[in-house]
Amino acid sequence: MNYRLEQDLLGEKNIDDQTYSGINTVRALENFDLNSKTVNLKLVKEIALIKKAAAMTNKSLKLLEADKADAIIKASEEVIDGKLDDEFKISAFQGGAGTSTNMNVNEVIANRAIELLGGIKGDYDLVHPLNHVNMSQSTNDVYPSALRIAAIKLIRKLSNSLSNLQEALQIKENEFSNIIKLGRTQLMDALPMTAGQSFGAYSKAIERDRWRIYKVEERLRQINLGGTAIGTGLNATNKYVFMMTDLIQSLTGLGIARSDYPMDITQNCDIFVETSGLLKSCSVNLLKISNDLRLLNSGPRGGIGEIILPKMQAGSTIMPGKVNPVIPEMVAQVSLRVISNDTAITMASSMGQLELNAFTPLIAECLLESLELLDKSIIIFKEKCIEDLEMNKDRCSENLENSLVSATALVPHLGYDKASSISKKALETGKTIREILLEEQILPEETIDKILSPAELIRTHIVGK
Repeated sequence: MNYRLEQDLLGEKNIDDQTYSGINTVRALENFDLNSKTVNLKLVKEIALIKKAAAMTNKSLKLLEADKADAIIKASEEVIDGKLDDEFKISAFQGGAGTSTNMNVNEVIANRAIELLGGIKGDYDLVHPLNHVNMSQSTNDVYPSALRIAAIKLIRKLSNSLSNLQEALQIKENEFSNIIKLGRTQLMDALPMTAGQSFGAYSKAIERDRWRIYKVEERLRQINLGGTAIGTGLNATNKYVFMMTDLIQSLTGLGIARSDYPMDITQNCDIFVETSGLLKSCSVNLLKISNDLRLLNSGPRGGIGEIILPKMQAGSTIMPGKVNPVIPEMVAQVSLRVISNDTAITMASSMGQLELNAFTPLIAECLLESLELLDKSIIIFKEKCIEDLEMNKDRCSENLENSLVSATALVPHLGYDKASSISKKALETGKTIREILLEEQILPEETIDKILSPAELIRTHIVGK
């Protein structure tokens, strides 16, 4: 293995001559050797996009020689296209407010640009990671801007996936509109309802999540590029700031806007807390829906058994024939992960001090993970669970008929106490409400038929009046 010698303010290190990374990356790999998650590549690629835009801007402003700028632009595009993914191995959990990640990108782009110009890796007189690739920038304006861009792109995907899930639930609402089943409160028999109504309620919850998540993009669009270290803009020019914003808009196709107060964006992370909070709300709804489906699918003979979920895989290594509700279980676990990520984002955002938050790497990792997990799990939930689930009509009818829920419809006719007494007697004797009413001649048979009709019990009205 061949090495090149690189130097920084702490000393010298031998660097594998095959790698495009430099001494700063190597130190980060040594310091944060956690054998855990590496930096999210979506964040890396948005940082590279900013490097591309900066090179284009500095070239236009004649601050960077054309050949150097063009090589940096080409190298940045290779990072964006994923051609250099293997160069980004630093742990997601790192000190320094993302400096290690920014330097990793700077070094990879610099060394690839050197190569494109015919030089040898490490010849930073030709293209320097900081003097050229990082020109007019700081980690503190590049990193949060890249995170916002990455988050917006994932939010758009998630919003679309939620819209598709909402539509799938609405289809089930219509498909099951004529199946009457037992509604339950606190897991106890309550009132009749249609199976379609339950899916309609799920659809409304997902609709709210989709809209809330879609709208939060507006507050993520402001970036602090040009604010450099603490938002004051030292080492950048006004022309650079305005040109960069226009270029980022053009390159991303997003409505990115220049912050009118970059120092705010540099030090305050509340927008990430807000975004994460909406992902948490979505997760709460997904958790509730997935647990409902698991419960209603329970059985097949010893449980409720009113819903039949698609059979995805064998469920036991010892119990033959057992099939588990694995897709709702996966969705539930993703939801719990997002909720726990929200706690981490909240705490990390609150720990910013003075003009910077040193914990943005944790915020970035948790937020991007939550967005990606939710998007992928919702797609799977729709395709492998919701679209093909069925209702067990016979079980729905059986459970409804064996219940005493129709006693509620007697209250306007007999009063709560009398209706309660009839319900208790039916439970003790094993007889139905109808049988008790007929035996004791409490109401005319025609009235009883109307009051106890399941179709009459699922509408907003007083039955029999």
